[in-house]
Amino acid sequence: QVQLAESGGGLVQAGGSLRLTCAASGSIFNINTMGWYRQAPGKQRELVALMVGDGTANYGDSVKGRFTISRDNAKNTVFLQMNSLKPEDTAVYHCHAREDPTWYWGQGIQVTVSS
Repeated sequence: QVQLAESGGGLVQAGGSLRLTCAASGSIFNINTMGWYRQAPGKQRELVALMVGDGTANYGDSVKGRFTISRDNAKNTVFLQMNSLKPEDTAVYHCHAREDPTWYWGQGIQVTVSS
């Protein structure tokens, strides 16, 4: 089993920045994909950003150009730098990891952007 621990969320004003961190621990064999999804109240969970082991990143359309994902493979840690935050970025952000065929999720961390 793999456990994911998120940190770095909180309250920020529109236009501000936050950096999320997710560290994987436990019985790790080969995590090939790590990243973030988010879920706002009354909405479906949506992709924020994912990065595979070779460094290729995919972003959700709503965050392109504002958010940057990075990864420390040696420490099984993924980061999400969020800039130019908007009120519509308010959501619970869930860390995600894949050790095919198993998917893992963190408990989630709240990000609130005030207008």
